[in-house]
Amino acid sequence: MTHRKSTTVLVAGGAGFLGSHLCDALLARGDRVIALDSFLTGRRRNLRHLERDPRFDLVEHDVVRPLPAALRRQTFDRVYNLACAASPPHYQADPEHTLLTSVLGTRHLLLAAEASGARFFQASTSEVYGDPEVHPQPEGYWGHVNPTGPRACYDEGKRAGETLCYDYARAGRVAVRVARIFNTYGPRMRADDGRVVSNVVCQALAGDAITVYGDGSQTRSFCYVADLIEGIIRLSLHEAPGLAVSPVNLGNPVELTVSDLVARVLAMTGSASPVVTRPLPTDDPRRRRPDIARAKELLGWSPAVPLEQGLKATILWFADEAEDGPRGAVVSEERRAALV
Repeated sequence: MTHRKSTTVLVAGGAGFLGSHLCDALLARGDRVIALDSFLTGRRRNLRHLERDPRFDLVEHDVVRPLPAALRRQTFDRVYNLACAASPPHYQADPEHTLLTSVLGTRHLLLAAEASGARFFQASTSEVYGDPEVHPQPEGYWGHVNPTGPRACYDEGKRAGETLCYDYARAGRVAVRVARIFNTYGPRMRADDGRVVSNVVCQALAGDAITVYGDGSQTRSFCYVADLIEGIIRLSLHEAPGLAVSPVNLGNPVELTVSDLVARVLAMTGSASPVVTRPLPTDDPRRRRPDIARAKELLGWSPAVPLEQGLKATILWFADEAEDGPRGAVVSEERRAALV
């Protein structure tokens, strides 16, 4: 992908795990980037390295509220909506806010895109498929979601967000691109986000017991963050008319069990942590694997980073984070020297 002209983009959720990596990639392309974040789950330190870049601005704001007047007067070429807590402990902490973020927040950002004539990118999720009865999951599968369960604030919120996007698109108000993002991992994950990669890595580094929910036979498909960001940018820039009314799965189709992930992390960290099991959370998906045929055909995209390479980078990042205390695990010099 070549960059022909400087553009101005808005990244909502720009201080989050994915959002901060997206800001990096857009600036590397030559874009001017305005990041928007409420800092409920995003972290300022994820963007600290960009503070002196004259093409970067950071605005603290919660998208549940209408955008600040200064932003409403700004003209954007593209708007990226990544503004929502994405891990169960975080989105279940305030389920009403989670749902409103996905509905009101999406509407406020769509209105900003409409006012500018900007293209709109919506970060949706594999959670729209729920605990799937079709495997692997293609974009045409409507999903198996419990609309009243404890995960519904996120699952149904993201489904409603997609609905808003496509209603705006069908009305000719905004050109939209929607990605259904599957499990993603890498540097800048939060140690306390409750997701399986961060949990297992931090517990292994600290020598703590590793918590496995269920019997460990449930599967996930893990995509390294650099691959995912490449897919997001390709999708946001792609001109295929059909994408205006069709979502695209972005994720790694290599499927493995949670027990397999634990075994790999233990081997790579040299940890002797024991494994303990806990009951599987309500509505937790048993299997998860994306069908990425559409992304391959339309975008020429598929993940390139092997799991071992991505895990190595993630483990080393969490080990470095330990130097700052509560963000990571406490890692002895001997264990650090033995990493991967």
